[in-house]
Amino acid sequence: QWLSAFSFRLMLYWLKGAIKLQIPLKIHSKSVWFFAKSQRISRIIFILLTGVLENIMSEKKCVNIAILTVSDTRTEADDKSGQVLVDRVQAAGHHLVEKKIIKDEIDLLQEQLKKWIASPDVDVVIATGGTGVTGRDITPEAFEELYEKAIPGFGELFRMLSYESIRTSSLQSRCTAGVANGTFLFALPGSTGACKDGWDQILIHQLDSTHKPCNLVELMPRLLEK
Repeated sequence: QWLSAFSFRLMLYWLKGAIKLQIPLKIHSKSVWFFAKSQRISRIIFILLTGVLENIMSEKKCVNIAILTVSDTRTEADDKSGQVLVDRVQAAGHHLVEKKIIKDEIDLLQEQLKKWIASPDVDVVIATGGTGVTGRDITPEAFEELYEKAIPGFGELFRMLSYESIRTSSLQSRCTAGVANGTFLFALPGSTGACKDGWDQILIHQLDSTHKPCNLVELMPRLLEK
């Protein structure tokens, strides 16, 4: 999809020049005119091609997302925060690959993360829980050991937005984000409010391929560049 849109854009610019300069296009060594001499018809051709390109570029991409709740006590019956994320992911038109609940153990957490990171079917992992400062809060440590690149702006932006509602209590959040093997990893606090804020004010936009001026989805094809 990304390559075809780029190629189409190049072709469009070339056709624009051909129409403007009335340059014959060669097909199998035979010169033919690809455009009408009438300037009016030439403009119509260009407008139609531009419309096709805009439709290609504006098509919203479905992102494959895995949800992870990090907790020693939560079960599927009472995992409200995890369900908040599931509901929002699906409402936004994305594909929920899997949802898991993992205890606050670095080994268990990283074992699950590595499976998703290695899977070509997972584009994004969003976790909730374990981002505080108590002894059992180990989510940031587990995540950050796996990052190839950190995204510090995610935590900074989240705490800035949280400050508007919980003021200085926002400093207790160690939410984090990064990239590993072409997979985006996000770790949010465990409260339902934090999950709503993280999705509604940040992730819903950055995981929308049509969001302007830029978004994380459009970077996915380039994450494994060497």
